[in-house]
Amino acid sequence: MSSDTAGGAIVPDTKDWTWVLDAPCPECGFEAARVTVDRIAELVRDNATTWEAVLTLPDATVRPDPSTWSGLEYACHVRDVHRVFDDRLRLMLDEVDPTFPNWDQDETAVAERYAEQDPATVAVELLEAAAAVAARYESVPPDAWGRRGLRSNGSEFTVESLGRYHLHDIVHHAWDVRTLAARATVEAYDTHAAAYRDATDQMSAESLAQVDDLAAALGPGARVLEIGSGGGRDARALETAGLSVRRTDITPAFVDLLREAGHEADLLDPLTDDLDDPARPGTPYDAVWASASLLHVERSALPTVLSRLARATRPGGVLMLWLKEGDGEGWSTHGSVGAPRHFVYWRETPLREVLGGAGWEVERVDHTRSTRTDEPWLDVRAVRAGA
Repeated sequence: MSSDTAGGAIVPDTKDWTWVLDAPCPECGFEAARVTVDRIAELVRDNATTWEAVLTLPDATVRPDPSTWSGLEYACHVRDVHRVFDDRLRLMLDEVDPTFPNWDQDETAVAERYAEQDPATVAVELLEAAAAVAARYESVPPDAWGRRGLRSNGSEFTVESLGRYHLHDIVHHAWDVRTLAARATVEAYDTHAAAYRDATDQMSAESLAQVDDLAAALGPGARVLEIGSGGGRDARALETAGLSVRRTDITPAFVDLLREAGHEADLLDPLTDDLDDPARPGTPYDAVWASASLLHVERSALPTVLSRLARATRPGGVLMLWLKEGDGEGWSTHGSVGAPRHFVYWRETPLREVLGGAGWEVERVDHTRSTRTDEPWLDVRAVRAGA
């Protein structure tokens, strides 16, 4: 594409992306081989909620640089991807070995003036397009997943491989706007910080027992880096048990609440910010406590976060980590936070692999359920390798 209505030059994407059907994408982390056909529709719908949240941001229409689409432009493209794949899937189910009409996505972006479309309207249209193609995937007869179709460049697809290829396209573009998605989650907590603090003020007996176990293992005065202090509940329990806690959060409103309550607290992003302890410069932490905070980190970024936390922790130091159990990712507006929040779900085996690669030796992974929502969780205790 040449220049468009936003005044910036976008370089057309001429790469053949069909290789993602055979190998993991090194950028977004999508692995086609892990997707079973019965989950394609679900993942299409889940992805659509990402764009709904992104399009609520005031700067969704702003390009991060002149040669990169804005969140709005990406959303327009994803909406149209759903429409195009819905039509291709219909052809494959209705005809024998059809050839798909050519679609120039870059030309479409210019002709349809993506940058000038209304975000609220695009959000509705994208959700409708995702719902329509998801329903068509659900309608595929069991014996039809092998039916063929041909792209105009000669690439051959089955219904199954088309679905996986479609998924990579939309997952990759959600990765393209990951910064916006992360900010939407932070803004959700920022707006509802006090309500969240009040609603989550009490720890369960099981969590209190984990605090006592950690305190017994580390000894009095051990220094704990808390990632995602929120309203301050866990830090209070840790200090009552005799530990020293550095309170941190990525959400400004939580940091403000902690400071108003008389605590030292730091605004900190564990993916990018310096993790060195200002109270003990150059001295590693004895433990990291990350309760229901790193579940907001993109799957491809979690290895980096865990590696950085390992480097900030002494050998033999402890990691306490809680993540939601499941597949894929999604958005939620349940509980005391009414705005959309992004969650990434994990299974035990890939999580163990990531932890090991990041420098942690896993001691145990417990499968538990939330006492409030009955959702499944993975409760991890690991130690810093090299002790």
